[in-house]
Parts: sequence; C-alpha cells; structure tokens
Amino acid sequence: MEYIAYLHKDKRSDYGVSFPDFPGCVTAGRSLEEARELAVEALTLHIAGMIEDGEALPEPSTLDQLARDPAMKGAVAFLVSAEAPEKTVRVNITARESQIEAIDKLARKAGMTRSAYMVQSAVLGSVREVTRRARASFH
Repeated sequence: MEYIAYLHKDKRSDYGVSFPDFPGCVTAGRSLEEARELAVEALTLHIAGMIEDGEALPEPSTLDQLARDPAMKGAVAFLVSAEAPEKTVRVNITARESQIEAIDKLARKAGMTRSAYMVQSAVLGSVREVTRRARASFH
C-alpha cells in the first residue's frame, strides 16, 4: 500500500518525515535520499508493530482529504510504499545430522540463521533452475 508522507525541512535541520495516517510514526534523514529510505523503514516497522498488536491498518488518505491538515503547511507530500509483512510459518524438516551441521556452517559463513539460509538457498536455487531452463530453450 502507498501512504502519504510529509517531508519537512527547516534551516539547519535534517529532513523530517511524518505520516498523517500514522500519528507518532516519524523519522529524519540528513539528505533527501536518506529521509526517503528511512521513511520506508519507519512505516514498515510501524505497520508491523500495529499488526503484531492486533490493530487495524488505516485506509490511505488522499491529498484532498489532507488539504486542510495543519501539519501539511510548509511540507512536501510524497508517497511511501510499505507492505504488511507476511506471516512467518514454522515447519519441521528431516535431515541427516551431518547435513544440518553443513547447513549451519554455511549459514554462519553467510551471516545468516539456519532458516534464512535454507529459504534463500531454496528460492535462489529455484530461480537459477528456471533461468537455466529458459536459456537452454533458446539454444
């Protein structure tokens, strides 16, 4: 979903970002690019917290609805896209002890958890296989 954010900049200050649909969700960056990146991160974390707390997400406001919002005075409005995080599902797998040890070693080397490493390996392996098959079909 895309939500409107307000970009504020005063002399001798960082670029501040606030979200009219999410009171209390604010961030700031030294540059426009940093403010934009941190806005996505702040909104994503705020949404994740709301979902975890069982709160409903608001429908995105429109510029017309916010036209008289006093917080918009002197601000530039821009859209920030943030998706609600997917639910994590726990699964059991069966593997030989030596295989798990090898996976753990590779995961540590990659700076990842076992679960993250296995998911990434499976997804990347699948993408590589699709790419390999596609290339083979053109030759």
